[in-house]
Amino acid sequence: MSRLPPLIALSYFEVAARTKSFAAAAKELNVTPAAISHQIKALEEYLGVDLFIRHHRRVSLTEAARVALPELHEGFDTLERAVDKIRAYGEERLIVTVCAEPLFATKWIVPRLHRFYARCPDAEVRLQASLHTVDRAPDGAFCMADLKRTGIDVCVRLGYGNYADLEPQRLMSLDLVPICAPGLAATVEGVDALRGLPLLCDSTLTRSDEPYVWKEWFRQQGCEAGALRELRFGNGLLALEAAMAGQGALLGSRELHQAELGAGKLTILVDCPLNCDQAYYMVSVGADLERPIARKFSEWLLDEANMPSPGLAGHAAQI
Repeated sequence: MSRLPPLIALSYFEVAARTKSFAAAAKELNVTPAAISHQIKALEEYLGVDLFIRHHRRVSLTEAARVALPELHEGFDTLERAVDKIRAYGEERLIVTVCAEPLFATKWIVPRLHRFYARCPDAEVRLQASLHTVDRAPDGAFCMADLKRTGIDVCVRLGYGNYADLEPQRLMSLDLVPICAPGLAATVEGVDALRGLPLLCDSTLTRSDEPYVWKEWFRQQGCEAGALRELRFGNGLLALEAAMAGQGALLGSRELHQAELGAGKLTILVDCPLNCDQAYYMVSVGADLERPIARKFSEWLLDEANMPSPGLAGHAAQI
């Protein structure tokens, strides 16, 4: 260790070399460009070698800097992982922060949480609901840096599972069936009559480019949708309340609406699902970096997802 220069000087050099700009490094580190220049100069004097070639309004790396940068970058990554592991044993070691799409968080995670607390009675789950967990396209750019920046331990995303440096685990497919209140179902005879209903839309699903809407469902049934009266809601919880109030039919997930279907508050009009490419995925930083309590929550989520779903026989009103 006595051969190492001050760590702050090395860290300033790593950022400046990676960005190839003292100004950009200063912005990232929230210091002044003069502070970056001072630390770089002190490091060069300590090592006895130039690290940057100073040009007018820009800098470039010397050969010595180019050779050292990859291993230095890897070294700081290793230090960061080590510090993260130390933090895992700090005073908040039993707190796990979880984020999911609002409907999934409310209808899937919350009703099961008592089983996690039975497994980990000293844990504290901080559950957040956000539409930012919905992918807009198959090549979504969500990555480990996004997860770490938000302070989320475990995230359940409604998307396609293309997360480059994370370890996605598929929890549940997204299969949508027409559902509505029993009183409204009694007035519907045949698919043509269904076309005449107010059709409730969960705008969560239209955040992506995929056509997971009523016209696509009718197309899969071999019917021309024609003109439809669609009522749009900002999230699945609002659309669900409207459906239970008898305001129209909703394309909903059988798994996420188990409680309402089982209690007779909703019924399945046609048991023909619209199969979607999107699914619910659990993502985390992976076993090597995951905090112990976060790892336990991830394992519990997977166990819950692999449990057989209760049957819903008798809750479909086939029209």
